[in-house]
Amino acid sequence: GGELVAMSGRDRPALVDAIAEALHGRQLATAESCTGGRLAAALTDGPAASSWFRGGIVPYQEDLKRSLLGVTADSVYSEDAVSEMALGAARRFGADAAVATSGVSGDEPVDGVEPGTVFIATTLDGDVQARTYHFVGSSPVVCDAASDAALRQLLARLMAAGRG
Repeated sequence: GGELVAMSGRDRPALVDAIAEALHGRQLATAESCTGGRLAAALTDGPAASSWFRGGIVPYQEDLKRSLLGVTADSVYSEDAVSEMALGAARRFGADAAVATSGVSGDEPVDGVEPGTVFIATTLDGDVQARTYHFVGSSPVVCDAASDAALRQLLARLMAAGRG
């Protein structure tokens, strides 16, 4: 468990380099709940980050997801909610692309969502896609795994768009 996460964490600089290249001049923003700013921290270490990373927001509490990002989904722990978070971040930051995370990293279910469940959405030029992941481990382990998954999901989305 922990070994794997530590190893994937070391891949982050390479992932961020690839994301920077795959953006092809697009601007990127983040909206993070369960990843607590890890994505923004990783991205700002990227090459010439100030030319493509617009900024990020960490609305950890539900009321802020709703007021700052326009989340209307019944539960903030859902693919609908992270989709709205990604679109809201792109709109707020004037970005072409955004990635958003929300999930349950603690020990107890929330809104009927099991611990270790993380929702990640990417938006590219207004088109949003969301996925659900299940991770095992303590809260920091889940949040780190979710950060890597979010960067991979974003990169895959950008690469697919680049080929289109």
